[in-house]
Amino acid sequence: MATSMQKLVGVSEEDDEEEMEMDVKEEDDEDEENGEKQIAAQMMIGVDEVMPSTSSSDQFQYQPQLQEQVSNQGGGGGARRSRPLEEKERTKLRERHRRAITARILAGLRRHGNYNLRVRADINDVIAALAREAGWVVLPDGTTFPSRSQSSPAAGTSAGMTSSSSQMVSQQIPPPPATLQGVSSGYRTTVEYNACRMKSVFMPTPSPYDLSSTAPAQSSGVVADGGEQTERLPLIAGSLQVINDKQIIGLPTKLPERDFAGTPFVPVYVMLPLGVINMKCELADPDGLLKQLRVLKSINVDGVMVDCWWGIVEAHAPQEYNWNGYQRLFQMVRELKLKLQVVMSFHECGGNVGDDVCIPLPHWVAEIGRSNPEIFFTDREGRRNPECLSWGIDKERVLRGRTAVEVYFDYMRSFRVEFDEFFEDGIISMVEVGLGPCGELRYPSCPVKHGWRYPGIGEFQCHDQYMLKSLRKAAEMRGHSFWARGPDNAGSYNSQPHETGFFCDGGDYDGYYGRFFLNWYSQVLLNHGDRVLSLAKLAFDGTCITAKLPGIHWWYKTASHAAELTAGYYNPCNRDGYTAIATMLQKHGAALSFSCTEHHILEQQDHLREALADPRGLVWQVLNAAWDVCIPIASENAFLCHDRAQPTSHGETEFHGI
Repeated sequence: MATSMQKLVGVSEEDDEEEMEMDVKEEDDEDEENGEKQIAAQMMIGVDEVMPSTSSSDQFQYQPQLQEQVSNQGGGGGARRSRPLEEKERTKLRERHRRAITARILAGLRRHGNYNLRVRADINDVIAALAREAGWVVLPDGTTFPSRSQSSPAAGTSAGMTSSSSQMVSQQIPPPPATLQGVSSGYRTTVEYNACRMKSVFMPTPSPYDLSSTAPAQSSGVVADGGEQTERLPLIAGSLQVINDKQIIGLPTKLPERDFAGTPFVPVYVMLPLGVINMKCELADPDGLLKQLRVLKSINVDGVMVDCWWGIVEAHAPQEYNWNGYQRLFQMVRELKLKLQVVMSFHECGGNVGDDVCIPLPHWVAEIGRSNPEIFFTDREGRRNPECLSWGIDKERVLRGRTAVEVYFDYMRSFRVEFDEFFEDGIISMVEVGLGPCGELRYPSCPVKHGWRYPGIGEFQCHDQYMLKSLRKAAEMRGHSFWARGPDNAGSYNSQPHETGFFCDGGDYDGYYGRFFLNWYSQVLLNHGDRVLSLAKLAFDGTCITAKLPGIHWWYKTASHAAELTAGYYNPCNRDGYTAIATMLQKHGAALSFSCTEHHILEQQDHLREALADPRGLVWQVLNAAWDVCIPIASENAFLCHDRAQPTSHGETEFHGI
């Protein structure tokens, strides 16, 4: 038996293809007899899936038996009619594609789930491994029964069965700090649902649900229709179904904040209008807002999200803060027993897609900008962008004796002191820290006010004197002082990659200078996020902080990923630009908020083909980067969504990454 298994494991890919072709020919004979060609393809797939479940000796005997049966059924010894060559090639391509997907799944399980799967493992091996981790016994012949059952396998199997309406609820046992369980929301296709469940099961670190000799297994209750509690069976984290509140038993009355492991609960927050607070820091429409909040409360959303605008609170003089309007707003939210997520908005509102109000930067900052416009981001033509401050002044004392990061820290500290009671009572559940235009960690590479239109690649924003000073220093350290310049062949805001010498296939972006420049450009972005989040962590100690990333999905299917490069994400096809960002967030214990989760809606738009966009591919790359470093994820839809897969308004849905 052992020798046969070793031979089976060592079968090469070429042997598999020969076996596949033999199966195809055998099925053709049955097609001639039955007159149904489509059934033959299904038989071939069935043979591939059935063989692994038999013993190793039976697997080697199976194919000769099949040949013998086919030859007997053929009868008469008539001439064999071969399948057309094109159909054979299509069959082989389909089989190779299926095997490639299986190989990637198994590689992920081995790498992230510590599953000891053999080289030629198949879906039966995966199911068996999952069942064993869940505390079930799987015999070599496939018989499966609960490990705790002392009776026969058949009895054990029937004991674990319940009616179709039975529900399973896990015990609430807090996971270790290093382990974050994943729960995602909404309707999904089968592929997406299975992928999400895989992510929530296969942990890179030990899980409280691991069934090892050193840790007792966690179990769940099985509730039958009659209300009796039957045998308690182990339950894998993340595999719960959404069930009725009345059927939930054993759940604590108050869940730990941002810890929804083992529950069907996903918190949903709705973004309030951008102009809910006017320029005098007063509620624009208190009565109308109260009605809207009551509606949200009636549909059981968890809370609301609101921007705390720097341009309103510190509008007239440095370190003179006016929080009056926000005090009244937060009090209304508390009285309705809702929660709050607040955004430290250090950017300008107005001029971008979706902006319906105009909230500039503080007046005293604008005055400094008139005398020293270098504090703003600048493009190659010298146009200034007052949407936010240049990261070149993060450590420059040009703001009335303070650096930019000191200004941000003083603002955040004032907010924390002013609303201390809301933090202590848990009303404020999360603080999103603004890190750039639209509050996102990116360069303002696509400003509508400068003529950008989708799907333009945008422009590099590194031509103010402070950014050029940093670039010059980096070039001198490399011994190439003539590299202290931005690319001169990167096109304009509305160019396409193939129209430029820098972003085209084989362009300068992948040359010595291009790699140096893009490394520096992306590192400045990373350093800015690192500095601001380190101070935010200090100001909001004990409260979850998060950073927002945009979904720049256009030109994702090109080699250069030009639109991402100009935004500061060094993410061409041969490099992962999001891992470093996720690692930086993990360093500060920050969550990642991503604004491209409505990709199923985006992909229905025809213009994506022309822009070679891939929203789904980008989403999975960012999610995997976050999962690899075990940081939570919050999803924010950038467009209105009116379906079951997303909130019914512009809002934010949180779910936890593994």
